[in-house]
Amino acid sequence: MYHSGSVAQQAAGSATGLLDPRGRHQEAIFFQRCTWCGTAMYHRLLCPVCRGSELRTERAEGTGTVRHSTVVHRNTPAARNVSQIEMSEGFVVRGRVMGPPIGIHSGDRVRLSTAKDPVRGEPVFQLLDEPYRAWS
Repeated sequence: MYHSGSVAQQAAGSATGLLDPRGRHQEAIFFQRCTWCGTAMYHRLLCPVCRGSELRTERAEGTGTVRHSTVVHRNTPAARNVSQIEMSEGFVVRGRVMGPPIGIHSGDRVRLSTAKDPVRGEPVFQLLDEPYRAWS
């Protein structure tokens, strides 16, 4: 679930964001953690490990690592990437990493830029640091 909006909406269970104490709007991704085994998961009804249904919602830190990335040319005016991001809390989310589609690789570290892409509705990430790659 992606979040952008007010904290009041969060209580209602709709897509929400957070307002930090300084009054700035922050984007966030919320995930579930199983209260029985501690497994972190994204957008589930039951724990995939122990099948427990007691899940608590937590706010993700917003950093992660690209697990897999692919370039998509279909149904889009320009090539774009679709990436699987493993968040630092241990769950995996599908999203887009800003930058040239062929420049995103497994192992790149990323940070959440916006929790909801206006067109695709997926989270958007940006590279944390420019990876060193030897070009031959």
